[in-house]
Amino acid sequence: MSEAVEVRVPDIGDFADVPVIEVLVEPGAEVAVEDPLITLESDKATMDVPSPSAGVVQELAVQVGDKVSEGSLILRLEPSADGAAPAAAERPPAAEAPAEPAEPAAAPAGPPSAEIPETDIRAEVVVLGSGPGGYTAAFRAADLGLKTVLVERYQTLGGVCLNVGCIPSKALLHVARVIAEAEEAAEQGLRFSNPEIDLDGMRAFKQGAVDRLTGGLAGLAKQRKVEVVTGTGHFTGPNVLDVDGTTIGFEHCIIAAGSYSARLPGLPDDERIVDSTGALELAGIPERLLVIGGGIIGLEMATVYDALGSRITVVEMLDQLIPGADPDVVRPLHKRIESRYEAIHLKTRVEEVRAAPDGLMARFGGEEQTFDRILVAVGRRPNGARIGADAAGVEVDEAGFIRVDSQMRTNVPHIFAIGDVVGEPMLAHKASHEAKVAAEVIAGHDVAFDARAIPSVAYTDPEIAWMGLTEAKAKEDGAEVETATFPWAASGRALGMGRPDGLTKLIFEPETRRLLGAGIAGVNAGELIAETVHAIEMGADAEDIGLTIHPHPTLTESIGMAAEMAAGTITDLMPPRKRAAARS
Repeated sequence: MSEAVEVRVPDIGDFADVPVIEVLVEPGAEVAVEDPLITLESDKATMDVPSPSAGVVQELAVQVGDKVSEGSLILRLEPSADGAAPAAAERPPAAEAPAEPAEPAAAPAGPPSAEIPETDIRAEVVVLGSGPGGYTAAFRAADLGLKTVLVERYQTLGGVCLNVGCIPSKALLHVARVIAEAEEAAEQGLRFSNPEIDLDGMRAFKQGAVDRLTGGLAGLAKQRKVEVVTGTGHFTGPNVLDVDGTTIGFEHCIIAAGSYSARLPGLPDDERIVDSTGALELAGIPERLLVIGGGIIGLEMATVYDALGSRITVVEMLDQLIPGADPDVVRPLHKRIESRYEAIHLKTRVEEVRAAPDGLMARFGGEEQTFDRILVAVGRRPNGARIGADAAGVEVDEAGFIRVDSQMRTNVPHIFAIGDVVGEPMLAHKASHEAKVAAEVIAGHDVAFDARAIPSVAYTDPEIAWMGLTEAKAKEDGAEVETATFPWAASGRALGMGRPDGLTKLIFEPETRRLLGAGIAGVNAGELIAETVHAIEMGADAEDIGLTIHPHPTLTESIGMAAEMAAGTITDLMPPRKRAAARS
């Protein structure tokens, strides 16, 4: 009899004390190489631990509910005499792990345009950038059986979004909401003392959220055998990517290079002038903060610093805050913050900034004011011109965007592009859906990116969310639409929360009353907007939405009631007269 082999938990990334949620074998079971033994559940996903060799399970060392880390003993295995996998028919049912059938990879999407030269690494697919679009593309390609390499300039996966964007900003916005709720509680008969702001603690909380997600991605990359190369990549030919001296030869490439914060010309080089990344570092709480740009990024960071005690001034060159949304949807936010901030200046430019030891002097609106810090949040620019795309023959326009077709192909057939670098809206959830299309096309699947609506959310207080056609855009295009708005002042749930300042607005085609767009202002608007996206994808009309039974009392009711306003069946408010007449 062969000596028993101890099977232990392999490297599973930066995880410890991961729970065992399923044991897939039992003593006496015969297993083959790579047969799954147990299933673990990390923060990001479930993962199977495979058998390193064929043999017979002698003794289990774990059970469901145990927590394990790298090196933990799973079981003892008696290796088979010849090391070969036992016949499947000889295995008891308990040895077979439940698994979904593998998705077959069809023929790849055409050969590369030129023969691949000798390089340090070769791949069927290389993905440039590991943000939500990049890592999704790499993981989907690997799942389809393609040898995949993922290139990322940060030391951790996740790109701008996870490291210095979406995730850390939302962590700080949560803290800001807690502070605001404590203030609002006074109107509900509860009074709290002023919070003690521990910036070190806030930074640790923010970084903890980032680390859990980026660590989860590292584990998923290892599970899928996606090779990660760290560094800044640029093309040196149609089939070669250079990453800080390491060359990668590829058959197909997916460009997911993202974007960078736009800068204003003429600003002094001063550490007190920051972009969103600098603002997220929480270097301190400025007494006076000037936010240049009244879009989503600027107002989200203003929300954080306002809660922490800074006096905020916002300067926006256009005639409304968050220009992409309808003015009436933005109005609840504007009304709330104009009473909290020092000033909001619309249709105004910052003409000059001078740095002095005692502050930053900014001239705008015919006057000069001094601030302790300035946040520049005037949008983002694509990285298309920063990756040497011309060496691969990929066309990049003057703005830095790479044009693609509905299958995410560039003008070079074996090179694809996704996310911020291919155009507006620059949103993580758009990129991740484009990513799956690109990977599946490369694997030979007949798919295309054809979204009817892409939602946008400003995680301000209140939140602003919208999707599909806006009323402003319809007017600009000369298109007729019908709108229906339900004010949250008539929502029992909103009143019970002490936040009746929101509204839900639906936009319909006049003849069919089919949903064309929606806008929501209020607490958790970003969570609510998904229902309307689903409705527009399903081709729903006002009656479909109004007849959908929503739980009571909830904020989601406001969507159904707005639809009832359009249909003329509303009972919680007086119905529009023209609707009542049409139904009589």
